[in-house]
Amino acid sequence: MKASKAAVSSQRAVRTSKRADKSSPASTQCFMERLPSEVLTKILSYLDASALFSISHTNKLFYLLASDDILWKKIYMSEFCKNKKQIPKFLDALKMESEDHVTGYWKSQYFKTIATRDLKKWKRLLGPISFHTGLPSQTEQVLRNLRVAWELTVTSTSGHESTLELSCSHFSETSVTLCWSAGCYLPNYEQISTLQLHGVRRITPNCPSLKKRSLMLRLDMHTLNKNAQTFGQDSLVQMKLLQPGVIVGVWRDQCSVAFITFTLHIHRLVERSSQGSSACTYVEPIVKPPFDDTDPEYGLHGYQLHIVLHNTVCKVMSESFSQLFCRRAQISDGLVQFTAVNRTNLSQHIALSGTISLPWQCEALQGTVENCCIMSLTLLDEFRKPFRCATSPVSMELDDTSVCYDYDGDQYMIHYQDSGIQVKMQLVQLKDQKQVILISLVVFLSVGDVNKHFSRDY
Repeated sequence: MKASKAAVSSQRAVRTSKRADKSSPASTQCFMERLPSEVLTKILSYLDASALFSISHTNKLFYLLASDDILWKKIYMSEFCKNKKQIPKFLDALKMESEDHVTGYWKSQYFKTIATRDLKKWKRLLGPISFHTGLPSQTEQVLRNLRVAWELTVTSTSGHESTLELSCSHFSETSVTLCWSAGCYLPNYEQISTLQLHGVRRITPNCPSLKKRSLMLRLDMHTLNKNAQTFGQDSLVQMKLLQPGVIVGVWRDQCSVAFITFTLHIHRLVERSSQGSSACTYVEPIVKPPFDDTDPEYGLHGYQLHIVLHNTVCKVMSESFSQLFCRRAQISDGLVQFTAVNRTNLSQHIALSGTISLPWQCEALQGTVENCCIMSLTLLDEFRKPFRCATSPVSMELDDTSVCYDYDGDQYMIHYQDSGIQVKMQLVQLKDQKQVILISLVVFLSVGDVNKHFSRDY
């Protein structure tokens, strides 16, 4: 008789199970919602922070239940109160909770504590400074530890907005190159209204949906297209330079976009990628050097320049120049001039380690644009603090205006300019060889910027 009852119970259980399997997610959700809140809270108490955060996005009921202070207090204690040293902080937070009675306090406190812990960690890792560049030497590692990625948001003229995942990235000594290829959805070049670059940081590895977005650049294509120039091309693509650091590869004889590339200097890259908001960029703090009224040429000497020419495959040149100076009498046309490589001094000339070219890749297609590369420049003041930083694709143009009798070959010029700095490089490509020689390198600063930084009046 007992065996017969057990068989009947088993068959009922199987039928119930089959009905449950056939039920829709909506009916399962309705069934869950009919359970008492105490039962649901008990079930949720077995979830970790990641699962609890994820289920809070199901509906309003689960959002309220999954934000319960008791659940998050338990998670907070298990994560941050593992030893006696952390208990006083927990008790202080507990006192604050009892005073404020803010709903969702412990959930907020959990993620704030994680963010603060990461903040202290990356500041410590950014401490070691490279002697050659004057910049933090662990920037790439910190960005990876913070789980920082970059997203490009493309808005068309019709108002359609698409957020694209990064196709590839390449770190060099002082810059990073980010590329989005045509494998992503990209509208025609003429149909792009705005480009927005965001740094995206996952707060915790267990909660991939919990992200912090930091706006880094917002570009109005209507304005930029007026001054956009084709600075390089091969048989397949034309490269349009929108502004320093931003290029769009367009298929030749077409309007469709092959790729979009951003080159970013690593100076404060961690802060710019993670410390801004989704609508506003990170504001760099202004740190002015001490005033010096005893030096008549204060702010005109003691500069150090580090410059790199590279592409996404190899480094062509990496050089540092110290003790750069400009006398007051040499200030001309509102520019302070620093000569790193003198054209007439053969001992200063530098042989590049390869040809200047810029490879590109898009899905199954790839190519190389000749006489183009990426320049990354860091100018430090006499206190070894970054004074001007710049990174951008640059092109090597044939120069017929001057003659060099020291080398047998064609002369070229690389000219970079933005609102704060100008760079002029003269090169010679030796005949019957692929060797390129840098014969002149001059950097120009705005005298107004020097005056503002050092509180002078040149």
